[in-house]
Amino acid sequence: MVCVLTCISVICGGLLAYIYGLTEAPIKAASDKALADGITAVMGSDNVKVEDPNGTEIVRNVDGKDLTFTVYKTDKGTAVKSTDPNAFGGNLTILVGFDEKCNILGYTVLENNETPGLGAKCPDWFQKGNPGNIIGMNPGKNNMTVSKDGGKVDAITASTITSRAFLRAVQQAYATLAESADSTTGATKQENK
Repeated sequence: MVCVLTCISVICGGLLAYIYGLTEAPIKAASDKALADGITAVMGSDNVKVEDPNGTEIVRNVDGKDLTFTVYKTDKGTAVKSTDPNAFGGNLTILVGFDEKCNILGYTVLENNETPGLGAKCPDWFQKGNPGNIIGMNPGKNNMTVSKDGGKVDAITASTITSRAFLRAVQQAYATLAESADSTTGATKQENK
């Protein structure tokens, strides 16, 4: 019995390793394409040239947790990948595009485990023309919190936790941009909220 179970385990382990080897490259290629498409989308242009496709990773301590942010410098501005771990469904990861004056050009949601029909509206809710529009705002100059907390942004109906997490991720993206900024970006450091 032990020999049979050992043989089955070895065969299954070998099959899993083989399948992982087959799928690793296509999964990485799909992930890289999604990121490249995301950078193009958040910068608002089809002809975006990214200086370093791998970006610059910056580890920041936010509320006692070490979070990794990635900065992608382009010829149209800067895109920052940011995560807030305190959304209703766990991690909420976004990619935010900033122009040279640190105004938001666009964003895309990369990871979202929010409730369907409620918090899952975040990929669209904060876009231009929608109730929570943040496009064109500058997190260093505008109070980018939900109106319930005294801010200028309308929260997703019945999803204040998701809205707060989304806006914290945007603010953290801006803070990361300010931290990595050279003297020409116009970003200024601000207190973590």
